[in-house]
Amino acid sequence: ENYAVSNYIAEFWNTLTNAAMILLAALGIYSSIRYRHGKRVTAMYVGMLVVGCGSACFHATLKYTTQLLDELPMLYLCAIALYSFIEIDKKVQFGVWLPTSLAAFQLTITLTYLFWVQNPIFHQIAFAATAIGAAVVGCNRLYTTNMSSGTRRALFRLHLLGHLGMWGGFLAWNIDNVFCHNLRSYRGYVGTPLDALLQLHGWWHILTAYGSAFLLLWAHLLRLARLGHDNLYSAQYFMGVFPYVGMKQPKKID
Repeated sequence: ENYAVSNYIAEFWNTLTNAAMILLAALGIYSSIRYRHGKRVTAMYVGMLVVGCGSACFHATLKYTTQLLDELPMLYLCAIALYSFIEIDKKVQFGVWLPTSLAAFQLTITLTYLFWVQNPIFHQIAFAATAIGAAVVGCNRLYTTNMSSGTRRALFRLHLLGHLGMWGGFLAWNIDNVFCHNLRSYRGYVGTPLDALLQLHGWWHILTAYGSAFLLLWAHLLRLARLGHDNLYSAQYFMGVFPYVGMKQPKKID
């Protein structure tokens, strides 16, 4: 169904739905810069923004070069998250060798994928290894950080919502792959505009965008808790649907 909606966009709905990730990432960048929460936090949201833009470019063009923009930034985002968890404290512990080592590792993966092992399975294994590393270190930081019970409950909710988004999106992606022809028939039957609701790859984009946003908010608030500032900030919602880290409203005293 390429160029079915627009003569200029190959997969219209798969391109459009990346707006969710772009908007959520932009909101995170704004929040982290506004409250001066550090370059490490901002870098995670920038990584998410690049993932969303790269995915939009790929689905708009379906070219191999833009496919790389869709795939490789996911690795880099996980590497940034891994670094942010390791260096979660205000004082840098490992100097320049840690970011240099992580950058060299990601560069090795990138060059290997570009020139030697052009197999999606290699990319998936590298992504999974980096993501698991970030998750393990992040959970370790969670259990070794002193925080209030309210903050711990808030972090639990964010972590849960993040995984629900990611696994829900993964389920939608797999259903779309397995039942692609059936879904195409159903979309033809219901017609425009209801056919957009059956674009499950688009739902994969939306759900993983929210899953990624909630997990980055989890990492964001965890760092604030580590620095002892979790009493000042919380997860909030812009227009009721876009989550971000904002400053808590002071309680009124009558």
